[in-house]
Amino acid sequence: MPPAVPCSAAHASAEPGATRPPPVTPSSTARAASSPFPTLPAVPSPAAGSRSTSTSGPFKPPARLRGRLLLAAVAKADARFSRWGTVGNPVSDADAMEPEREGTERHPRKVRKRRQAPNKLVGAAEAMKASWDLEESQPEAKKARLSTILFTDNCEVTHDQLCELLKYAVLGKSNVPKPSWCQLFHQNHLNNVVVFVLQGMSQLHFYRFYLEFGCLRKAFRHKFRLPPPSSDFLADIVGLQTKQRAGDLPKTMEGPLPSNAKATINLQNDPIIQKYGCKKVGLTRCLLTKEEMRTFHFPLQGFPECENFLLTKCNGSIADNSPLFGLDCEMCLTSKGRELTRISLVAEGGCCVMDELVKPENKILDYLTSFSGITKKILNPVTTKLKDVQRQLKALLPPDAVLVGHSLDLDLRALKMIHPYVIDTSLLYVREQGRRFKLKFLAKAILGKDIQCPDRLGHDATEDARIILELAQYFLKYGPKKIAELNLEALANHQEIQAAGQEPRNTTEILQHPNTSVLECLDSVGQKLLFLTRETDAGELASSRNCQTIKCLSNKEVLEQARVEIPLFPFSIVQFSFKAFSPILTEEMNKRMRIKWTEISTVYAGPFSKNCNLRALKRLFKSFGPVQSMTFVLETRQPHLCIQYEVLEAAQLAIESLDGILVDGTCIKVQRPVTELTLDCETLVNELEGDSENQGSIYLFGVSETFKEQLLQEPRLFLGLEAVILPKDLKNGKQKKYCFLKFKSFGSAQRALNILTGKDWKLKGRHALTPRHLHAWLRGLPPESRRPAGLRVVPPPFEQEALQTLKLDHPKIAAWRWGRKIGKLYNSLCPGTLCLILLPGTKSTHGSLSGLGLMGIKEEEESTISGL
Repeated sequence: MPPAVPCSAAHASAEPGATRPPPVTPSSTARAASSPFPTLPAVPSPAAGSRSTSTSGPFKPPARLRGRLLLAAVAKADARFSRWGTVGNPVSDADAMEPEREGTERHPRKVRKRRQAPNKLVGAAEAMKASWDLEESQPEAKKARLSTILFTDNCEVTHDQLCELLKYAVLGKSNVPKPSWCQLFHQNHLNNVVVFVLQGMSQLHFYRFYLEFGCLRKAFRHKFRLPPPSSDFLADIVGLQTKQRAGDLPKTMEGPLPSNAKATINLQNDPIIQKYGCKKVGLTRCLLTKEEMRTFHFPLQGFPECENFLLTKCNGSIADNSPLFGLDCEMCLTSKGRELTRISLVAEGGCCVMDELVKPENKILDYLTSFSGITKKILNPVTTKLKDVQRQLKALLPPDAVLVGHSLDLDLRALKMIHPYVIDTSLLYVREQGRRFKLKFLAKAILGKDIQCPDRLGHDATEDARIILELAQYFLKYGPKKIAELNLEALANHQEIQAAGQEPRNTTEILQHPNTSVLECLDSVGQKLLFLTRETDAGELASSRNCQTIKCLSNKEVLEQARVEIPLFPFSIVQFSFKAFSPILTEEMNKRMRIKWTEISTVYAGPFSKNCNLRALKRLFKSFGPVQSMTFVLETRQPHLCIQYEVLEAAQLAIESLDGILVDGTCIKVQRPVTELTLDCETLVNELEGDSENQGSIYLFGVSETFKEQLLQEPRLFLGLEAVILPKDLKNGKQKKYCFLKFKSFGSAQRALNILTGKDWKLKGRHALTPRHLHAWLRGLPPESRRPAGLRVVPPPFEQEALQTLKLDHPKIAAWRWGRKIGKLYNSLCPGTLCLILLPGTKSTHGSLSGLGLMGIKEEEESTISGL
């Protein structure tokens, strides 16, 4: 299929960077003033396809409903004037048809039936449009979003291109090139990146069990084909396969920091000066605000995941002389995630007031001894539980206590406690581009002290808590200017370069190198990658630096760990492993898929009289779309026609338009062949039409070679148009007579469909059924795949047995169960999370199967939905 033609140049509303304002109402303003956090709407949004026309209450109807209200008013004028939508006629009704802009939610006015002159009806429609346009003029907060159209010639995204997107999601355009195949707007508003890998599954698996994957296909609007995988799919998509030389990632430098690592510095550009200024600041200025605590995932009262967290009850007034307490915790990995094993609390002056070992509630999978210093022998005799240290800490802290930590959010989550007054030294010592300095580096660079030495077994929590407290006190004593003059960024870069044994290079040059891996990008901003997988499927990624790997025994355990660990990491890869199709089953599935899509694209029509005009009938059926073959069926008493269409949309349009009409005085029936593969085709067609990727897409037949130019000459009629997809004949390269139009919203698509199938354009069309990548795949299927009429395709005996006994590992059952589980996990992600679902495909000596990718950004409103 040819590349999509972006239409942003046609009109301003289709520009990628355009933002659309939310409505501003007295009720919403009052809610915003009373609470800093979003509240649930009083009335839920109607589901797609809902017939509800209620316009009362504080919640706005969806875009398509507003479009229908507007069309209702315009249709009245149409009935009396019959003049709206005329090409090249700049009447005021055309303005009234302007599609709403996607992403805006409005409170529609109630539409009442009135007996008025036609000009007043038109005025009502214009008044509604003017009201909505006024709301759109309000500013809207930016949020990350993906482009609708994927810029690939054949809808296939390579593993290297996928790596481009992941690197860009981590660093943004200032450090790495933009991805070449899609657009990610407002990358800096992304909160997390989560990649789910369904190892052993492919595009064939997804479309063979399309109905079973309901949760995933409804949640993700963007889908694309992947090439068959190499020997290590994960290493490919994170960029490890291109990194063959030793010493790839910088190792931690041991030994003293160089004293001569000074560089020419501009204090005004230092991030510490930009945040705090040059003058000394008091303690209260260093506290994290509630908004900052929310941004950096600190536990806060009222958050759903913090329902069982204990408040410290520190509600005293904070002053610059309030007491500081250094806190550090060590954790282990249990069957429920990370749990506390040690807590150390140090008061001002360096006195340790609390140092306790804690026995986790759940089974310990990994003591993380290299970090925590905790071993099974040390923890065996311990009887202290989490609730004991919670009670003790709550009693120790005065009402105006300020807790100081390094990545303190993780410590408070391990403690399952909420404290309102915190200083985080990883954020206090601000670094460029949101990166963070490590505690060991700050201890050496600021205080001249060596901690976390390699000859020790793990970290000393008391020593770390004391260093953390001293770092906060140093900042308060000497001020931001003194810190900026140390040029910490240059020191850190010099340390990394020296550790890697390389000549000094420009950091930007390193990141923009095409062979840079995702792990290097994360390391450059002081972050780690979380990798959850079954122990038997770990691969090269599990042993890579800057990757926190958690190995599990089963997919169920991977899922449980994902629920706990994903919120703690900015970038996560979660791999589930499934048994791939056997060669015999793969061949059978391929054969049945070809036959099924051929049969649902075929219609039988009749009966016709023996004297019917065959040429007229052929012309009639060819008016709905490209025909592969058309034959007379003479086995019946009266003749019937069998028409096999090239695209599914044409067959569906023929059924909807011709079934039940009179031809030469005879009522004909137009239907698909009834076989075991088409028994659920009505359900399948409905689900395809409701597929999130097909929302806003329409199919048209009868277009000319100049159709695109004609379309763009009428931008006011087709606002919201994002792309014109013009298929070409694979043999002669000529443009075909059908096309697909992609709009920003269902309402825009519906109005365009009404215009284009009207009397002025005289095209045939309907809403699209086949996603672009699927359409390209189906067009490549061999035409000889259609089976003779009456031939039954019987599933292999072992598959029949599996279905009868409902074995949980059967591919169909696995698709249904795990599609729902992963869908629920996706629903629990925080808003602003870029999520990818990857079915890598398979490769073996028996053949290869292409993979499939689904992607989307979790929206704010989706986070309030309890299920998909």
